[in-house]
Amino acid sequence: MAMMKNITIGQYVPGESIVHQLDPRTKILATFLFIALLFLVETFTGYALGALMLFVIVLLSRIPVKFVLRGIRPLMFIIVLTLCLHFFMTEGRVILQIWFLKLTYEGLIRGLMMVSRLILLIIGSSLLTLTTSPILLTDGIESLLKPFRAVGVPAHELAMMMTIALRFIPTLVEETEKIMKAQMARGADFESGNIFHRAKSLIPILIPLFVSAFRRADELAVAMEARGYRGGEGRTRFRVLKFTRRDAAALILVAGLVILVGFCF
Repeated sequence: MAMMKNITIGQYVPGESIVHQLDPRTKILATFLFIALLFLVETFTGYALGALMLFVIVLLSRIPVKFVLRGIRPLMFIIVLTLCLHFFMTEGRVILQIWFLKLTYEGLIRGLMMVSRLILLIIGSSLLTLTTSPILLTDGIESLLKPFRAVGVPAHELAMMMTIALRFIPTLVEETEKIMKAQMARGADFESGNIFHRAKSLIPILIPLFVSAFRRADELAVAMEARGYRGGEGRTRFRVLKFTRRDAAALILVAGLVILVGFCF
């Protein structure tokens, strides 16, 4: 259950830092550029420079480094599984053999690279939601998707759905924790047994969680209709997005670093 509290994707930490004050479109585009960088680099030097970029952004955002790193803990199983799969499933020079499993040098290098990419991807994505409020994130996504409306893409609706999905991640995590505590009070055991026993013990959690999620979705739809929500047509905004020189400078700096690191390392 402690893992549930460590999920940072979807959470927003209010602040007045320079990162918080950037236009949401700038942060969204910078995040996509950083993700592209992670798929361009193929060396540990490139990943180290990417990690340095993230570290500087975390310092500028004034969000505690420990809080940002907490988002990695819930995905440790996936990280370890990815590492093991590359260790023992990649052909190459054998370093260590345990029964039929062979640890290869190529698998070791490839596994460490994939894990580095995955960790940086998690932290980079978390920083976007940690420094951008759900409302501004919706406006930013809608503004970026607006040119595609000419080909029938529902920009406002897509932006609203994506933001609501991100916003409800912490809510669903909290709901899951409550259900687990209620089941444990009734004698449920989620810790002992093999992996199949643990997976089976999750069934009493999933059913009430789905019921709760559908109920929340229905309540949200009723609340939006009661407030006169009818989509994006004709709607005005209290906060108008403004792309300033600071946003242009930040985007140019990130793009320049991505090109430099991506093609040189």
